Amino acid sequence: MQVSVRRLALYPLGAVRSGQIRCSLLSPVPRLLSPRARTLFSETGVWEKDYRTETRRRVEEWWHPRIMAQWQKDAVEQGSNRKKFYVLSMFPYPSGRLHMGHVRVYTISDTIGHFQRMRGHQVLNPMGWDAFGLPAENAAIERGLDPEDWTKHNIQSMREQLDSLGLCFNWDREVTTCLPDYYRWTQYLFIKLFEAGLAYQKEAVVNWDPVDQTVLADEQVDENGRSWRSGALVEQKLLTQWFIKTTDYAKPLLDALADLPEWYGVKAMQANWIGDCTGCYFDFKLKVNGEETGETLSAYSSSPEMVFGAAYLAILPSHRLLHGSSSVRSVLEKAYQPGRDSLTEVTAHNLFTGHEVPLGIPDCSEEDLSVSKALNLRWTTVLKGGEDETQTLINSDEFSGLTREEAFHSITQKAREQKVGGHLTSSKLRDWLISRQRYWGTPIPVVHCGSCGPVAVPEEELPVTLPKLPSLTGKGASPLEAAHDWVSCKCPRCKGPARRETDTMDTFVDSAWYYFRYTDPRNPNRPFERDLVDHWLPVDVYIGGKEHAVMHLYYARFLCHFCKDQGLVTHREPFWKLLVQGLIKGQTFKLADSGQYLKREEIDFTGKEPVAYGGGPIEVTWEKMSKSKHNGLDPQEVVQQYGVDTVRLYILYAAPPEQDILWNVKM
Repeated sequence: MQVSVRRLALYPLGAVRSGQIRCSLLSPVPRLLSPRARTLFSETGVWEKDYRTETRRRVEEWWHPRIMAQWQKDAVEQGSNRKKFYVLSMFPYPSGRLHMGHVRVYTISDTIGHFQRMRGHQVLNPMGWDAFGLPAENAAIERGLDPEDWTKHNIQSMREQLDSLGLCFNWDREVTTCLPDYYRWTQYLFIKLFEAGLAYQKEAVVNWDPVDQTVLADEQVDENGRSWRSGALVEQKLLTQWFIKTTDYAKPLLDALADLPEWYGVKAMQANWIGDCTGCYFDFKLKVNGEETGETLSAYSSSPEMVFGAAYLAILPSHRLLHGSSSVRSVLEKAYQPGRDSLTEVTAHNLFTGHEVPLGIPDCSEEDLSVSKALNLRWTTVLKGGEDETQTLINSDEFSGLTREEAFHSITQKAREQKVGGHLTSSKLRDWLISRQRYWGTPIPVVHCGSCGPVAVPEEELPVTLPKLPSLTGKGASPLEAAHDWVSCKCPRCKGPARRETDTMDTFVDSAWYYFRYTDPRNPNRPFERDLVDHWLPVDVYIGGKEHAVMHLYYARFLCHFCKDQGLVTHREPFWKLLVQGLIKGQTFKLADSGQYLKREEIDFTGKEPVAYGGGPIEVTWEKMSKSKHNGLDPQEVVQQYGVDTVRLYILYAAPPEQDILWNVKM
């Protein structure tokens, strides 16, 4: 068949991926403007044999709005009778500029979304903004701006950049974590945790970032003791902080990993972070000279079935009781003397057994029995039978006569029922510290009353919105302390004078539930409707970087488990498949002797080996793209040079999604 080149259309990859091509490229083209039909693109009607960059740009500009319109139309037309597919890429922090890592992750999610829609699925591919946090606050301080204005400007800029890449997101479901209509429900979920006894406040020795002037969770400090964000050496401070008791869910979170498909090594990372859940905590009430102080200690036991034989409760030298000016500290410091019949004047009342045991500070790492003997402590024998025979419990109240295995399960279960511990966890896992002494974050919805103690803000008074501050300094106490009219309030319970909590939440709390909100983003009455969440969850494919393999995934999984127990959702695990995309690495050049990174224009490439102008050998490596390493690329410049579809196609074929791409500048 002869085909007139005057009637042959030009098609970008976007038209193919959107399902708009329905016929062979060599068939006659009707002159229709319907996005589902082949359409002539040529002002002159003459085929351009040389498919130049300018032609490609005009073709993409012509198709882009048609592809987006068709995606939006299909999203509206998709019926609930079609099989759902939820593809989710981790939402970005609105820094104002996209980098090549963004281009890769969102190209992958966009391609999967189009593919599943062409298979007839009802597809959800949403986008939003992880918009609270230190970078915006620090930028606002440096520029004398309001962090809200800075953040909104950056969101607008990045939204335009994402659109220019031809990405088809469900923008009608966009969420922004710094807006009150979102963080109202972050506060709602915090209150649910508070009411369940899983959000609590205690004095603790914490990691303090001296540069960013805020507390960091243990997970945010690297192996060298430096802050994950500022790089500063972390200091230790004694502060009253808010925690979420994720340790109560350690065993369910560990066990649930077995039912998930392989996550490219991330499951092993999650399991290693949680640890072997072979023991549990028991709650103790602290006593000094026989009088309760009102303080509760949670002590870990690797053999909870032997709790009735406990000899003493040990605290580490780093424990909060040994810092500050408490009376407990002074007693403990002078109490230990070799040869004393009693370890200290400080004791702990076991809320499970009712027994009272001495409190001590072991200065060695001997086994428990050796320590007890050395300190002349008394204890109760609770095991009968040797290693070669079945061991049973004695002197253990109602649990006497049970085997160790039977007692393990019975004792931990009863401790959970009595809410004095018993949740299986590991000895290394710690609760999630969420307090941040900064302004630009979700306010913790609690007021402190002299009569009632900490009281949750009633649901009908949410959200507790951030006050406007005239300036931010980033130094000293929480900036919210300066908002006196905002801090002073009435207690919701007794109506007496009270003070608002001035710490804000770690941004990981915001991102621990955003995948829920995408299913029902405009709901003014609830964080989400259960039937909508149950329809879309679990996320079929979750795409993001391996740097979030521990913290974010652990917190998101925890919150989903909690919501399941609260009857808010049906699914316990939020994500089915996890696709961890590799990095895009750029070629770096640095001086071999000093390690200083050089720009390409500072290097002589004329010889067999590159050398620095002025002499000096060069070390050539491939590293994650970064401005400081002079190996980054501006996505908009790359797109301008090669076109959207060429860049997207290269990203998809250059390496499997989970592997790194070595970006060849000679592409």
